[in-house]
Amino acid sequence: MRILFIGDVVGKIGRRMVRDHLLKLKKEHGAQIAIVNGENAAHGKGITEKIYKELLGYGADFITLGNHAFAKSDVYELLDRDINMIRPLNYPGSAPGRGHKTININNKKLLIVNLQGRSFMPAIDCPFKAVDKVLEENEHDYAFVDFHSETTSESLAMGYYLDGRVDAVVGTHTHVQTNDEQILPGRTAYITDAGMTGFKEGILGIRKEEVIERFLNQLPVRHDVPDEGKGILSGVIIDTDYKKIEKIKITE
Repeated sequence: MRILFIGDVVGKIGRRMVRDHLLKLKKEHGAQIAIVNGENAAHGKGITEKIYKELLGYGADFITLGNHAFAKSDVYELLDRDINMIRPLNYPGSAPGRGHKTININNKKLLIVNLQGRSFMPAIDCPFKAVDKVLEENEHDYAFVDFHSETTSESLAMGYYLDGRVDAVVGTHTHVQTNDEQILPGRTAYITDAGMTGFKEGILGIRKEEVIERFLNQLPVRHDVPDEGKGILSGVIIDTDYKKIEKIKITE
């Protein structure tokens, strides 16, 4: 199975890059499924039902989220429906939505799991124990994990923890594409962070001047995600059968 994954889509520019390139990438790489992390798709923070449908219209087959999963209140009811979007698995069970879903592709069962790290992140349930339970209880032919993590150490720990038990562990959240795509010893495809899809000439998709100002003054600054400007699309293509992972980066 060939899986195309697009890293954190940020704001309007990120959505435009998905619109302009996703279908072409699916065709070029022969991907059977395109998974998109959309947790920053609504002006840099959260996702709405309208944007969820917009991304599907551009060719996304499945949406994963992260620490901003619940930033927009209108997504709560949407997450409780039987849709192709999941939030991190290790949020408390009372949170809207679910953290995994199995979908059928060419008579094969693909288990998609969304996890969130805990280092420098909100104190939620253990992602390691949470994923163990899901893998044990859900029949599948392939398994893909989006690990939304702040630190490289926690991301690598999850990669090695799941090595040989899932087909891919792909990191999101830092918005910087790492140079460590690899097949781990147990034959699991891994990358610490797939990168960002959004405003290219900023910092994490935000105007750079505001981020620099905060570092200089240590005072709160409103982060603005521009609607216009040059874009970047980042992601990976994974071949689960031939055990290959390749980075994707498109810049304007």
